[in-house]
Amino acid sequence: MNSKTIDLKLPVFQLCSQYPELLSIMPNLGFTDIVKPGMLQTAGRFMTIPKGAAMKGIDLETVKAVLRENGFNVL
Repeated sequence: MNSKTIDLKLPVFQLCSQYPELLSIMPNLGFTDIVKPGMLQTAGRFMTIPKGAAMKGIDLETVKAVLRENGFNVL
C-alpha cells in the first residue's frame, strides 16, 4: 500500500500540488478560503495547515484525524 505522507511544515500549495485530493478535503474542515480563485497560488504558497487552523480557530488534532481517515500519514 502506498503511503501518502503530509508534512504539516510544508505550505498548503506544495501539499495540494502533491496531493490534489486535499483541495476537496480542506473546505470540509473549515478551510473554505483556500479554494477561492487565486488563494492557493498566493496565500497557499506560505500558509501551512497549522497556521491556517490557528487563524480560523480549527482544532489541529481534528484536522490530523480527518487527514488520517482519508489515508494520509501526518508528520
